[in-house]
Amino acid sequence: MVEGKAVVVTGAGGGIGRAIALAMAQHGARVVVNDIGAAVDGAGRDAGPAQQVVDEIRALGGHAVANTDNVADAASATRIIGCALDSFGRIDAVVNNAGILRDRFFHKMSVDEWDSVIKVHLYGSYHVSRAAAVFFKEQGSGAMVHMTSTSGLIGNFGQANYAAAKLGIAALSKSIALDMLKFNVRSNCIAPFAWSRMIGSIPTDTEEQRVRVDKIRQMTPAKIAPLAVYLISDAAREVNGQIFSVRNNEISLISQPRPLRSIHRSEGWTPQAIAEHAMPALRASFFALDRSADVFSWDPV
Repeated sequence: MVEGKAVVVTGAGGGIGRAIALAMAQHGARVVVNDIGAAVDGAGRDAGPAQQVVDEIRALGGHAVANTDNVADAASATRIIGCALDSFGRIDAVVNNAGILRDRFFHKMSVDEWDSVIKVHLYGSYHVSRAAAVFFKEQGSGAMVHMTSTSGLIGNFGQANYAAAKLGIAALSKSIALDMLKFNVRSNCIAPFAWSRMIGSIPTDTEEQRVRVDKIRQMTPAKIAPLAVYLISDAAREVNGQIFSVRNNEISLISQPRPLRSIHRSEGWTPQAIAEHAMPALRASFFALDRSADVFSWDPV
């Protein structure tokens, strides 16, 4: 479905990114496998993981090159796109998958823990997309797939940095879809449920946490890859600005914020009137303080 396309997959040295890179190559794409080879918290550098995935792809008869530039830096992200141009002569799609975790309850979160996660996830998605956008505009085509998360779309404990970045990515994707529609460029999001090194870092101190992690452990990264391949293919030409989740064999279309209920007062509102009339009328539609696991409460098969 993606025969001959040149695709950048960031964070592709393992987990979901590796599965997507392998699937892209299997379906005919030429792949830039980007990964700096860092630990889950972003520490360290190792060219090995990216090259190992490239070796896997080549062993199967596919075309791939390794890249170890850092998505969190604008100049470095530009080099990632340059790698595709130098290696394959074009760039057709980017999959913004690179990410790190530095989980901490909000009142304990440091500035560095906030900054580092925002820079890799949100800035990284921006930098790589922005570098590719110039070429997409010139050629009149292109596709972007960004990884969001229900931690941001719904909520979760101890992940203010990650959740803010992931919800920001959903808004970034929608803005790209709107701004670049006239250039035939599409932008969509996937909220993946799959076992990865990042998921593996979730604490399992309580029985509830252990049960949750055990369920996710059963969802393999390979389940995410088919949707990513589809979204960059020409078959998805009418799919733009959407958010999907994948849980094992289940694909969901995720809602986007819209007005739920309104109340009008012709003479305007005072704080007292809001307390006495507006809030009681709206309260029935309030959202509970749900977490992702509360909303996705059933086991996918």
